[in-house]
Amino acid sequence: MLKVLRPVIVATLVAFGTGAYAYPDKPITMVVPYAPGGSTDGLARIVAEAMGNELGTTVIVENLGGVGSVPGVQKFLRSPNDGYTIILSNMGSFAIAPTLYPAMKFDPKTQLQPIGLVAEVPMVLSVSAASGIKRLPDLLKRLRDSSQPAINLGNGGPGSTGHIGAEYFLFLTKTRAQMVPYRGTGPAMVDLMAGTVDMVVDQTVAMIPASKGGRVIPLAVASAERIPQMPDTPTFAEGGVPEFDMAVWNAVAAPQGTPKDRVDKLVSALNGALDNPKVKESLNAAGALAPKGDRRGPDEMQRLITRDVDRFAKLIHDANIPINK
Repeated sequence: MLKVLRPVIVATLVAFGTGAYAYPDKPITMVVPYAPGGSTDGLARIVAEAMGNELGTTVIVENLGGVGSVPGVQKFLRSPNDGYTIILSNMGSFAIAPTLYPAMKFDPKTQLQPIGLVAEVPMVLSVSAASGIKRLPDLLKRLRDSSQPAINLGNGGPGSTGHIGAEYFLFLTKTRAQMVPYRGTGPAMVDLMAGTVDMVVDQTVAMIPASKGGRVIPLAVASAERIPQMPDTPTFAEGGVPEFDMAVWNAVAAPQGTPKDRVDKLVSALNGALDNPKVKESLNAAGALAPKGDRRGPDEMQRLITRDVDRFAKLIHDANIPINK
């Protein structure tokens, strides 16, 4: 009996010693603090599968939509820092929401362990075909016509990039509209296609597929040149609003204090995912620009957080966007 047991005991000890049960040995949850069907959710589903393949486990996308991405961010902040919960979100959560929702008590400069950027995505202003508006100058004229009912401007919820992008556009053009907040970009786009709201400003990831059926008309894209995925859509500069240059960065983070060896594995898995031909094709089709070179990894994400928390705090103040105290 001893001769049979001894090899089993030795093999078990060797297994522990050589990392046979090393991280990750169970599924990883990727929190997305927005509703299904939106821009960030679309990117998450592209990246999660590929990261899972790199890590040898399943990465499960968990949508927790809600005002200002607060519920999803708060769940993430309560999660153990063991590498089994990560978050994929955008600068709405990582740089805007902390100013708009101070009760969150969330400081992204110190409470996140950056993993890296996923993509930068230009913003697009689109209108419902039911609105009858065809060009950005026509929209500006309509927004300034006080004799007409106010334009309904849908957004993905207070604090979302769609909300801030819309407020930024109105601020730059000195126009006004009736804001209609939703619990995520997906529901806002559904109502834009239906003609329930007249206008939405959001990322190409949502706008490119929505515009294919003809019920949504993209009027302008926030890029230096027209993008190949929407060749007939002028830039904001062509439409007469060159100051609107808002692109949204999306990124992955782990809770602060996650062990370095696990952070390193997550960074490697994200880089591997971004190099995956299928992921490259999907990002390109969505008009999303993946990071390259030294724009990958934690340092660049930390730099953008540090820059944009202060940048958007100033915009929120200057544009007099209400703060939820």
